Amino acid sequence: MKRSRLALATALCLSLSACAVGPNYERPKIETPPAYRSAAPPLDAKSVADLPWFEVFGDPTLKGLVEEALAANYDARLAAARVEQARYAVGVTRADLMPQVGYTGEAERGKFFTVPGAPNQTGNIFLGAFQMAWEIDVWGRIRRSTEASLADLFASEDVRRAVVLSVITDVAQAYFELRELDLELEIAKRTRDSFQRTLDLFTRQLVGGVGNKLATSRAEASLADAAASIPDIERQIVQKENQLSILLGRHPGEIARGSALTDQPIPPDIPPGLPSELLERRPDVLAAEQNVVAANALVGVAIADFFPRFGLTSIYGGQSGDIDKIVKSAGNIWAIGASITGPLFQGGRLYYEYKGGVVQWQAATLSYEQTVLSALGDVSNALVARQKFIASEVERKRQVESLREAVRLAIVRFTGGFADYFEVLEAQQQLFPAELLLARNRLSQLVSVVQLYKALGGGWRQEEAAHPDVYVLRREVLDAVVPQQGFAAHP
Repeated sequence: MKRSRLALATALCLSLSACAVGPNYERPKIETPPAYRSAAPPLDAKSVADLPWFEVFGDPTLKGLVEEALAANYDARLAAARVEQARYAVGVTRADLMPQVGYTGEAERGKFFTVPGAPNQTGNIFLGAFQMAWEIDVWGRIRRSTEASLADLFASEDVRRAVVLSVITDVAQAYFELRELDLELEIAKRTRDSFQRTLDLFTRQLVGGVGNKLATSRAEASLADAAASIPDIERQIVQKENQLSILLGRHPGEIARGSALTDQPIPPDIPPGLPSELLERRPDVLAAEQNVVAANALVGVAIADFFPRFGLTSIYGGQSGDIDKIVKSAGNIWAIGASITGPLFQGGRLYYEYKGGVVQWQAATLSYEQTVLSALGDVSNALVARQKFIASEVERKRQVESLREAVRLAIVRFTGGFADYFEVLEAQQQLFPAELLLARNRLSQLVSVVQLYKALGGGWRQEEAAHPDVYVLRREVLDAVVPQQGFAAHP
């Protein structure tokens, strides 16, 4: 099936290269910077976007979840259906290049005029014939329409790839957020147990006559505060599992866990590649360019509407008053004709359609340029986020280690009679949020890798290998519609 589509596409590309009125497509000139802002040297054309997603994420459980989502996610399936719909729309548009053959049949009974002076006669008329009509695409109106339909097909394929990339990165991000919530729950329970031990210590001293009720009351309040955070984290875990379940195309339920958040591998070096390569692999940029191609072709359609249309028609069949004679030579009928139709006065409709098409092309070009700028910004933001979160983690770790030591020393000093209960509670109350911030910093690092992969249009080589018919056709069409003949620019 793919082979037949490619053969059809090749023939179509050859027809597109013929002369047609209207502007041939030229890619808008975009000045890309030599490197992304915040990109660390050395710079080369290698990019993490060249890698398939299963080489970027190392957790086997996460890989299984992504595979499940790609097979069952509803957004991905809807996007694939829209690609098929656009593919058939190309066939509908392209069909106008071919002769249109049909058949007709009639059976009538009535009183008919025969010859002047003679009375009308009552009788039958039977007609059976084949008809053919063919618009000769002299000015390329149909070819330009087909060019626009092809661009819509490629744009829908780019949108599908953007959805696939979104599914991959959304599942990865939600999974990392779930593992971070698991770590927060572990920290909350550990903190609750620590405050419980402190309360037990203060209670023993109160019972022994060396403590006071204020200390136990403060310790019990701190214990309640830590314990109250546990149900809220559990609520967030259930919500995150439900979010992942929907991404996987299944009913809300539990999600399998793999490596802990702190064991998730973070690549030490992530090459972003060169900004110029972003124009060739990021799906939203490619889709925006195809919108320019379609708008450009529709300007050609509007120009062709000013010119006359030429056509050929023919009919062959039989007509007789007796049904058994319409297939005999006596009842044969045939005709061959040519036609020309064209506009004389349309009240300015054709002119305004043309001017509107030019404005649509200009708007599509501006949208393309804006999409490129946004893409460059997304990559830069992800790069700087990763760098800063790595630097922040060093200080967060030092803070947590220092506070853990402070808690240990405070308890030793309290049991030795060298400190009061305020010192113990203060150290414990500072440790809990510091551990949470460290966990969230690790999550932010992992998410920044996911966002960078998405911003670069990751996995594009894998997509080309999985859908060669679309990408080969894309290259052939681009080769066919480069400026050769026709108008060079919009009037």
